[in-house]
Amino acid sequence: MSFARTACATIAALLFLAACEHSGTEGETPTVYRHAIDGMPASLDPAHAANIYSATLVVNLYDTLFRYRYLSRPYELTPNLARGMPDVSEDGHVWTIHLRDNARFADDPAFPGGRGRAVTAGDVVYSLGRHFNPSTRSQGAWLWRGKIAGLEDWMEAGADPDQPIAGLRAVDDRTLVIELTEPYPQLAHTLAMALAAVVPREAVEHYGREFGVRPVGSGPFQLEQLDESRAVLERNPHFDRGPLDLTAEGYDPQRHDQLGLQALDGKNYPFIDRLEIHFITEPTARWSSFIAGEVDNVMVPPEQSGRVLASTHPVSFQPDIERDYHTLAEPEAGFVLYGFNMANEAIGHHPDEEIDRANRALRCAMRQAFDWQERNDTFYQGLGQVFPGVIPPFLDAFDPTLDDRSTAHAPRQARRLLDAHDWSPETLPRLTYGLESSVHQRQMFEQFRARMAAAGIPNEQLRRRAFANFGDFSRAIAGGELDLFLIGWTMAWPDALYALQLFYGPNAAPGANSFNYSNPEFDRLFEHAARLDDSDERTALYRRLNEMVIDDCVHIGSLSRTRLHLWPRHVLMLPDREMLGGYFLRFVGIEAAP
Repeated sequence: MSFARTACATIAALLFLAACEHSGTEGETPTVYRHAIDGMPASLDPAHAANIYSATLVVNLYDTLFRYRYLSRPYELTPNLARGMPDVSEDGHVWTIHLRDNARFADDPAFPGGRGRAVTAGDVVYSLGRHFNPSTRSQGAWLWRGKIAGLEDWMEAGADPDQPIAGLRAVDDRTLVIELTEPYPQLAHTLAMALAAVVPREAVEHYGREFGVRPVGSGPFQLEQLDESRAVLERNPHFDRGPLDLTAEGYDPQRHDQLGLQALDGKNYPFIDRLEIHFITEPTARWSSFIAGEVDNVMVPPEQSGRVLASTHPVSFQPDIERDYHTLAEPEAGFVLYGFNMANEAIGHHPDEEIDRANRALRCAMRQAFDWQERNDTFYQGLGQVFPGVIPPFLDAFDPTLDDRSTAHAPRQARRLLDAHDWSPETLPRLTYGLESSVHQRQMFEQFRARMAAAGIPNEQLRRRAFANFGDFSRAIAGGELDLFLIGWTMAWPDALYALQLFYGPNAAPGANSFNYSNPEFDRLFEHAARLDDSDERTALYRRLNEMVIDDCVHIGSLSRTRLHLWPRHVLMLPDREMLGGYFLRFVGIEAAP
C-alpha cells in the first residue's frame, strides 16, 4: 500500500486540510459506511478531544486503555489496550495496569522507515503527561489534576518528557503503575475517554502544530482525508483485536436480535474498509442527505419526528419506517443547558457582596423567565425530559423529589425579582449570547430573547454573536468571550461526578467548568465525593452539590433529549453517540447485497 499525503493550513482559523490517496486491493469493492454528525471536530489531537465531534474520530484513530462494552446497558467498562482491568491496592492509591502485547501504531513517516512500532506503557506515560505540558494547551488536564502523585511537580519543573513522573511509571513495556495522591475510584473511567487516547511521541514531535490533523494512533482506522465537509478513514491493516464476541459485549436477544448483529459474531473487526464521517451542521441538511442515500444514518431532526413516529407517548415508529429502516429511540446520556460566565463581574461573581447578590438575582430572574417546556415542545416535539439541576434522570443519584423551582416558567416572579434588586433597562448589563451560525441555533436565540423580553429584559440587552463552527464557538467560551451560551454535555461515564465537575473551580475554562464557577464549599464537597466509592454518603453529597448549583443560579437548565435514530436495513450496528462516543463505529458491519 502506498500513500501520498499533503496538507495545507490556515492558522488564523486553526483549520487544517489533509488529503491522502489509498490504493486498495485491485478488483475488490471496498465496504463503506457513511456516518453523519452535526458538527466538525476542531482537532484530532486526543489532548483536545473534549467534545463529541472530536471524540467520534479520535476513538477510532487511536486507542484507550479501557472502553465500554458495545451492547451492555447499564454501561460497563472492559479492557481495550489494557490486557485486563486494573489491579488496585487495598488503600486505593496504587493502580497497576498490564498492556496487551499485540497493539502497534499505524505506519507513518514519523517512524523510522515509516513502519509503526508496538504500543508500550511508556506511550501511556507520555500521553497522560503531555496534558500537563503547557505547550499542549490540553483540554483534558482537569481529569487528572491533583490526582497523580508528582504530576504537578513535574509540570512546574519544565514538563520534560525525558524526566520521570513520580506517580506515573512504566515498569516495563507492558506494565504501567499509577500512584494516586488519594483514592480516585473513577480513574478507570477517565482512561476510557478520548482525552486519554495513547499517542506516539515521534508523531507529536514530527508534525508539531499539524498533529491535530496528522493523527497517528493504534486504532482500527487511519485518516486518509479531512476537509470542511467530511473525514475519510481507511482500515488500519495492523489493527488486530481478535473476533467480536457478542456475548462478552452484552448481547441480549430480546433487545438486539432485530439488528442483525449475529452475522458479525466471531469475526475480526473492523468489518468495513472505509469509514466516512460527514459534518452536516443543519438538521434539515442531515435529513435530506439521509433520504437521498448520501449517508447511512440519521439522528432524526425533531421537526421530522412527526413524519417517522406513529406515537410520541409512548414512542413508536410508523409501520413503513419500521419496514424500511432499523429504528432506535432512547434518552440521551447527557443534557443541554444554558450557562453564565461567572467570571464576568457584570453578571457573575463580584467582590462586593451587595453587587454579588444583585447579580445572582439577575441570573435567577433570567432562569425564571425562560420556558424549558416551550423549548421542548417547539424544538423537540415534547419528547425531551426537563429536570432540575445537572444530574440527569438516568443516573442513580438523580433526586426525583427535587422541586422544579429551577425549571418552572415564572415571568411574573422574574419581574418582581428584578425590581427588588433595582434592575431596570437602564441598569441591566448588555450580555453577549454565543451560538453556532445555523438556522436552528438562531431560532433558539430568538425564542430565548422573547422569553427574556416578556420578563422585562429588553432585546437590545442580549447581543447575538454567531460562529462559523463548533470549534470557534468552543474557543470563545474557553476564552471568556461570551456571557451566555447554550451547550450540550454528553456524559463520558455513568456517574454524577462527571456532570458535577462542570462546576468544580479548578476545572475553570479552558477546562470543563466553562461557567468559571468558583465556590470553595462546593469544591471541598466535590473533592470529598470524588474519593468515595458508590455509597449512600456519596449519593447524598452529589445531591447536595446539585442543589448548590441550583441555589447559586449558575445555569438555566436542564433538558435531556430523546434521540431518534434511523439507518438502512443492510447496515448492522447499534448507534450510540452517548457514553460510547463513537466506539461503536469499529463494530459496524455491512450486509452483502442479496
